[in-house]
Amino acid sequence: MRRADLADADCGIAQALGVLGDWWTFLIVREVAGGTTRFDALHRELGVSRRALTERLAGLVTHGVLERRPYSAHPPRFDYLLTAKGEGLLPVLIALQDWGNRYVMGDGDLTATADAASAEARRVHDLVGRRLPDVVLPGHDGRPVAPADARGWSVLYFFPGAFAPGARALPPGWGEIPGAAGCTLESTSYAARHADFRAAGARVLGVSTQRPDQLADFVAHAELPFPLLSDQDGRLAAGLSLPTFRAGGVERFKRLTLLVGSDAVVRAVQFPVSDPAGSVDEMLALVRRRAAS
Repeated sequence: MRRADLADADCGIAQALGVLGDWWTFLIVREVAGGTTRFDALHRELGVSRRALTERLAGLVTHGVLERRPYSAHPPRFDYLLTAKGEGLLPVLIALQDWGNRYVMGDGDLTATADAASAEARRVHDLVGRRLPDVVLPGHDGRPVAPADARGWSVLYFFPGAFAPGARALPPGWGEIPGAAGCTLESTSYAARHADFRAAGARVLGVSTQRPDQLADFVAHAELPFPLLSDQDGRLAAGLSLPTFRAGGVERFKRLTLLVGSDAVVRAVQFPVSDPAGSVDEMLALVRRRAAS
């Protein structure tokens, strides 16, 4: 469908659909955000015909959602990468996934967790063996931090939202959302065991969709000895299709933890996390076993 064919030329939704076209286009953007950037790999992951994939990639390049970057001259081969315009779609993907999880695969209830036997939980555990997308996130102090560390293990704990007293009120109804509470306890538990994680060869990073300044307030309040990273633009959330929920007008991570190797590959997953403090000891034991093997 061309934008000229749309009945409402002044409607942003109609114009966006004129660019995105069909569901394959959304899935292509999802895969590229996750680090699958070459034609053959996209064809293998999506199972779409080569002709359809060629047409949709060409359309996304024409509309400036993707750019082609050559990696081979003979024969000519390209990586397909998100442009700034393409990265603007990431919050749309996250919101669409949240809506599907809540209303299509779920019962419509607002929750910050999931059933251990759910499709959402299976998808998260399928991240084992998956390489992190090549992203760098701003830390609470504004400095960029890579989620993976070539020098050793990285423990990435994703949390819904942590707030310093007086700095910001909790989102409305926060205490009634299953799984939302416990971010302070989880963070301070990691702080208390931080030296043990370092001794085992792992660094600890907290990740939230909150702004860096909000995270900085909490780091100062809780006296955390490790960085908190802001994924407010959804680059890591969309790249890994991480589970989220919406509260206070913001998409927020459901609580989960990833153990990532020095090769940036996910080696273990904790999800759902029903005991924020207990999960810290469980992850430390896992890191120690991996370090000893």
